[in-house]
Amino acid sequence: MATQRNGQPASAARQGDPAQPPVDRLPTVSRRFGALMIDWVLCLFASMAFADPARDGWAPVVVLIALYAVFAGFFAQTPGMRLCGLRCVSFSDGGRIGPLRGLLRGVLLCLVVPPLLMDGARRGLHDRLARSIIDYSDPAKAVLPVR
Repeated sequence: MATQRNGQPASAARQGDPAQPPVDRLPTVSRRFGALMIDWVLCLFASMAFADPARDGWAPVVVLIALYAVFAGFFAQTPGMRLCGLRCVSFSDGGRIGPLRGLLRGVLLCLVVPPLLMDGARRGLHDRLARSIIDYSDPAKAVLPVR
């Protein structure tokens, strides 16, 4: 077990450090992916109202970006995140990220590569640039305080 200078285990020292949340308590990549797939299916159905998703591939992407701007920005969770028990909150204080950061997160998510570039705390590049983190919505499991 790795220890720091003060004799505490490295994992215990990380738990108090907001820059390094305890990875073992963060949602898994598979849960995050499941939430994204639920959101994607909803966006496919919603985009059928104004376009043919099979012909106009941009339509569900635009709906997904709008979904993230509105739902992640104002409510801290998309419908898929809600069904999977997740929330998207500000990394610094655990509050809502707001519509502009939700929009940025949605645009970067649609570029596909940023979510694949994860750090040790399971934060993709889109999370880091939007200064957000995915956490559990259940207060008993959440790393950050649930507001």
